[in-house]
Amino acid sequence: MKVIPVYLPQFHRIPENDEWWGEGFTEWTNVKGAEPLFEGHNQPRVPLNNNYYDLSDLDTLKWQCKIAKNHGIYGFCFYHYWFNGKLLLEKPMEMLLAHPEIDVNYCISWANHDWNDGWKSSPGNEKILITHDFDKEDDWVKHFNYLLPFFKDSRYIQEDGKPLMTIYSPNVIGKLNKMLVLWNKMAIDQGFKGLKFLYQSAMASRSKGWDRSLFDYGIEFEPGYSNYKKSLLLSLNLMKYSHKIKKLLGIKSSLKIAQKEVAVKNYDTTWQQILDKKPSSKNAIPSAFVDWDNTPRKQQAGSVYEGATPKKFKKFFKQLVKKTKEEYKTDKIFVFAWNEWAEGGYLEPDEKYGYGYLEAIRDVLEEIKQFK
Repeated sequence: MKVIPVYLPQFHRIPENDEWWGEGFTEWTNVKGAEPLFEGHNQPRVPLNNNYYDLSDLDTLKWQCKIAKNHGIYGFCFYHYWFNGKLLLEKPMEMLLAHPEIDVNYCISWANHDWNDGWKSSPGNEKILITHDFDKEDDWVKHFNYLLPFFKDSRYIQEDGKPLMTIYSPNVIGKLNKMLVLWNKMAIDQGFKGLKFLYQSAMASRSKGWDRSLFDYGIEFEPGYSNYKKSLLLSLNLMKYSHKIKKLLGIKSSLKIAQKEVAVKNYDTTWQQILDKKPSSKNAIPSAFVDWDNTPRKQQAGSVYEGATPKKFKKFFKQLVKKTKEEYKTDKIFVFAWNEWAEGGYLEPDEKYGYGYLEAIRDVLEEIKQFK
């Protein structure tokens, strides 16, 4: 079984974050500033040995890849930020490409959503910081050419001679099929058999009205997939047209549902929903979630899953591995997440549980005799 956690690169300084959030901002800023919002609330989260690392440091990347490999992780799925040629947080991924001696498999998820200032603005008053114009066809070519050296890397995850390329929210791209056809042709022209396209977000998975026919897989990305609010589907389906609408109307803010207090969900109940449901399609890829708590980013407007422990995660993850082997047509499980510290989803060691979550994955893979 190939376990692939998503990887957040926002743990090093960039000029844009300095401008938008303040001098020296990284994801650790939110993590360190978190406070418990109710009795028993597991905040702040503290990395083991106070390892508030810097992802511009090559030794940090080497450490991450080593402990991942030692615990049976097959590879990372790096979030990638491209805004019509403008790159953000690209350093860790480019550093990995430049150091082929680092022993890790990886693939890319284009996190193609807008960035807004929702962490500091009140709900409903967020301002767009950077956005996309997905209709620019010359940008598709430039984007593919940027990705090509990664696709050609021997460590890049392929299937049937085709590199895996995930798009987080493809349903917001107006000329989606035309872009995918072009990228597939460009990959073939470069000697591949094409690309394998995946979609990821719960919004993309749950929403209607967009064509999935050119996608090889849809990730049932948890915990959002199992706890997606059906009441938001109509408004979220309109996001496909939001860029044009906002441009026409001169709107610079993004829609947000107001929330006055922390939304608390049960960890065990959500995991049981994951294990009870049937695959959403013949090309579905399941996912696991370690934990979730985004109150370091959103405070009272955030949400928390109560009850997560490595012991519980191991029990549920083992059942998911068995379910995947029996019910899904894939050998992959995506995981939320490797290092989403400000959203509570991380496999990396912390002061409370040490290496407990990584050890849970290693032990499960050993128990099913898949660990290599």
